[in-house]
Amino acid sequence: MKLNLFLTQNAVFPWGKSVAMATLLTTGLLSIATVPVRAQETNATGLSGAQQVAFVQEHRGQFGGGDQLRRFFFGDLEPISVQPGGAGMVVNLYNKATDTTFAYCATFDVVVAVGTGRVTAFPDGDVR
Repeated sequence: MKLNLFLTQNAVFPWGKSVAMATLLTTGLLSIATVPVRAQETNATGLSGAQQVAFVQEHRGQFGGGDQLRRFFFGDLEPISVQPGGAGMVVNLYNKATDTTFAYCATFDVVVAVGTGRVTAFPDGDVR
């Protein structure tokens, strides 16, 4: 604040007050922009990782479940194994952030099983 008053009072240019006001406004905007705080870790969907896993698990076996999986965990799924099931073969996709494995059937775009940890092979009854 003292700096802004100094610039305004001692400016030799007629636009000195404008410079001081711009400095004050810019300083205020920068301090506001560096304050955001989040209480819970969420992503663009507004859901936490655990809520996303629960949502996918609740809708497993339904068409479009693969779309939900891609939307929630875009770029975070690592294929760890392939096993018979679904309409031929399912891919087991691991998400490191939530420590969850999803069995995905690409033929029908559905998630057929969800498990905690790195699951390389789900029980046959879960993926058929």
